[in-house]
Order: sequence, then C-alpha cells, then structure tokens
Amino acid sequence: MSDKQIIAVIGATGAQGGGLVRAILEDSEGGFAARAITRNPDSDKARALVDLGAEVVQADLDDEASLRQAFEGAYGAYCVTNFWEHFSPDKEIAQAGSLAAATKAAGLQHVIWSTLEDTRNWLPLDDDRMPVLMERFNVPHFDAKGEANAVFAEAGVPTTYLLTSYYWDNLIYFGMEPQRGEDGSLAFALPMGDRKLPGIAAQDIGRCAHGIFSEGTQHVGATVGIAGEHLTGSQMAAALSDVMGESVSHYPVPFDEYRSFDFPGAEDLGNMFQFNHDFADYFCGARSLDVSRRLNPGLMSFSDWLAANGERIPRH
Repeated sequence: MSDKQIIAVIGATGAQGGGLVRAILEDSEGGFAARAITRNPDSDKARALVDLGAEVVQADLDDEASLRQAFEGAYGAYCVTNFWEHFSPDKEIAQAGSLAAATKAAGLQHVIWSTLEDTRNWLPLDDDRMPVLMERFNVPHFDAKGEANAVFAEAGVPTTYLLTSYYWDNLIYFGMEPQRGEDGSLAFALPMGDRKLPGIAAQDIGRCAHGIFSEGTQHVGATVGIAGEHLTGSQMAAALSDVMGESVSHYPVPFDEYRSFDFPGAEDLGNMFQFNHDFADYFCGARSLDVSRRLNPGLMSFSDWLAANGERIPRH
C-alpha cells in the first residue's frame, strides 16, 4: 500500500464517502489507498471499513486542526458536508472553509468538493416565484454548497466541483417512499410535474468520484455533473410498480403543498423541486449520463437500483 497515493475521504461512513472508500478498496490494481475520515472511528461502520482494508482517522468538520492532521501526507481528498445533520447553511459554509483551509495547508494535489447549484444565480431573491428562506436563500442546502465553491477557488485549492443528484436511496431513508391513500392505492409524490429529475444511487456518487481521481488532474477547476438516469415521476412510479408488485401512481404535488408538509426541511425541498422543475433543461444538461458512465462503467439505472434495493423500501 505504501506506493499508493492516499485519498482522504470525508464522510467515509456516509453514503457518498462510503461509496468512494469501497470503490478505492475494490480497485486492487488502482493507484490509490483509502483514508477514511470520521468523527467516530470506533463506530460499527468505521470498523467495517477497517476490516475492508481502509485506514481510519478521526477528524471533525468543526475542528480545522483535526482536518489538517487527517489530510497530512495525502494526495487528494473528497470533501462533503451534511446539511441535514444541522439545517444550518452558515455552518455548512464554515465547514467548507475549514476543509478548504486544511486541504490547502496539507498541499493536496486534487480535491473533489461535493456541491450543488447556488440557485440564486438563476432565481434572484426578489423573484416572487418561491419564498425566500432564512432571509437569504432559495434552497438553503443547495445555495450554501454553491456559495462555498468560491471558498475553495479563493484558497487556491486544486478542486473539481462535483454536482450530485437526487438520491434514489431517499426512497428508503428519507420518507419519500410511495404512500398508501385512503382508497388503499399507492402514490409516489414527486413535485416535478412532467419534467425529468436527475437521480442516482448514492454509492455511485463515490464511484464516479473514484473515476474522476483515476483520470488524473484534468478535471481540476472544472465542474462535473453526474446522474444515473433522468426520469419523470411517472417513469419512476412505473418502475416502482414493477418492484412493489402493485400499481403505484405518480402524484405531482403542487410546490406550495409540498412546502406546507409537516417535516423538517419541507420548505427547502419544496423550493428545490421547483428549481429542478423550472430549470429542468439546464439541470439535466449539467448532469451528463455519458460522462457519469465513463467515470463509473458500473453505473446503476433506476431499475438496477430497485432490483438491488427494492425490498428495503418501506411498505405501508
């Protein structure tokens, strides 16, 4: 392993980082070794990565000194933040600043920043199509990441900006599975009208990142968007019908109705879906399926993902 270049992976026990760690470890002929960065190296997930052959190192996104230490001696790093852990865009921007400073201090040659669009570049805050949230955001969990792109650029970090897509895994973990109505039928609520939504298996984000690192530094300074498939809600519902063994209809929830739902982040997600809908041509165009497949030849389609994970979708 000593002759391999170390990729330090933030969020290594999570969806994106875990996919990258596993992709590195499975590529035994590749030139990289995985250093899994986690707040809790004693967790079951962290110990599982050790068993697979990863080096596990403790660090915290709120502690820049720990990040500098964790990045020491590495070639590259995968940097990601988790808005849904704290619901604070300001905290997310601050964490990105710590990551940028630490990767710069460690002299890394290639950093991938897992990001999303700053929707304010398309939809100024004085546009009345959607409510402004937290006083200065349209879609806080998008806008904060997009705003933080400049932090890496201004620090002079050699960065590839990776635009991710809607996780199909949300159908298992995020309460987005089909719901049974009063008439007993299943409906899949997706506020996209008849527009297509780029989606991806969460693990494929990490696998695409592995492809970017494997192609050298040609993507430094570039934005790369990835997706497994671009699908309408009706197409997703049809695929869900096949795997769930009964008819699933698509319910194109009005944006205002979605924003009014009683769960944390409903307004944020309602605005997100409206942005994805209103700028669907751009949003899909920025996430090339051909590029994603080149980076990750094993890229899963929605049907592939359902075949592997459909039984884990909650049934009601």
